[in-house]
Amino acid sequence: MTRTVGTTARGIRAPIIKRGDDLVNIVVDSVINSMVTEKYSINDKDIIGVTESLVARAQGNYASVDDIAIEINRKFDGDIAVVFPILSRNRFSTVLKGILMSGKKVHVILNYPSDELGNHLMDVDLMDDLGINPYTDVLTTKEYRKLFGDYVPHPFTGVDYVSLYEELATDNNIEIYLANNPKVALQFSKEVLVCNVHERQRTKKRLTKYGAKRVLGLDDLLTEPINGSGYNPEYGLLGSNKATETEVKLFPRDCNQFVRQVQKILQEKINKKVEVLVYGDGAFKDPQGRIWELADPVVCPGYTDGLSGTPNEIKLKYLADSAFAGMEHDKMTEAIKKRIKEKDIHPSSQQESMGTTPRKITDLLGSLCDLTSGSGDKGTPIVLIQGYFDNYVSE
Repeated sequence: MTRTVGTTARGIRAPIIKRGDDLVNIVVDSVINSMVTEKYSINDKDIIGVTESLVARAQGNYASVDDIAIEINRKFDGDIAVVFPILSRNRFSTVLKGILMSGKKVHVILNYPSDELGNHLMDVDLMDDLGINPYTDVLTTKEYRKLFGDYVPHPFTGVDYVSLYEELATDNNIEIYLANNPKVALQFSKEVLVCNVHERQRTKKRLTKYGAKRVLGLDDLLTEPINGSGYNPEYGLLGSNKATETEVKLFPRDCNQFVRQVQKILQEKINKKVEVLVYGDGAFKDPQGRIWELADPVVCPGYTDGLSGTPNEIKLKYLADSAFAGMEHDKMTEAIKKRIKEKDIHPSSQQESMGTTPRKITDLLGSLCDLTSGSGDKGTPIVLIQGYFDNYVSE
């Protein structure tokens, strides 16, 4: 019988995870229970994704605002400049609260018209009409309010992030400026905490070149425990989420060990070798709000060996529209199938692969998992992907 389905993604329900739970066996049991209940089979090279939130929660990978304050005082001598944080209640407000609890004077430099992820502080057209040059102009909060009004809410959340961040101050120890050159920070302090995510290394390098005394990033904080707190040796506070008003959940650690254990136990129980990944934010951009989803430092902090690399694909549209366009339907189909079968022996030409952007497999899969599970109340933090490595000739 001719196969009619290619790649499928299933969101798999799981119990609510608490600190200390045996997540490896919970994931394995959830997948097997779903397979039995829904009457489908699991095959070699199927893929299981587990959201990073579950892994971090099971690890108990949390830190308090007090822990953050202690870390700030350990690593900075005097007042600090905080450069290019994202605009987020979930991602940064609790972290900023901890920074401010250090008692230091904190000078916050915000990107404009939007942060690194596309969260806007102002209307871009109005910025142009006012003659503001985002490459050179520095705005104080007073100037920002005068130009753009007393209340400038985020288009989706409805939050005025400048006011939100100002209200976190203790003893009025925060000043906020809008600028896009990190060198501006050095007017206020030679000690700088870099808070952007994907451009952080470039920002650190520029500040060092400009003469900063000390430059650290969020990825340099909480890289080891503070009084028994959670930590992440690779990403520090990057990828953290608000857990409570006084606590953040850090990005999970030891993810490669976790995925290998899930893979091993599943193979022992059902004799199938599946691939496993831990996924966070998907790498995609919302065209309406112009917000890039990826606030985590990476899409997948851990994955099994079979998910390394990039896809090896040929563009079917090119073969049908150009290379084999003059053939009759049946002959064209056979010619396309033959070319697909040969692609590992005879690599595709630039024309044949044009448009198949060489993204990492884990970025593609993590984005698919994130879209499938969502971030709300679906209750499917585990995703089973089948047929991903198949193609038009697979049966």
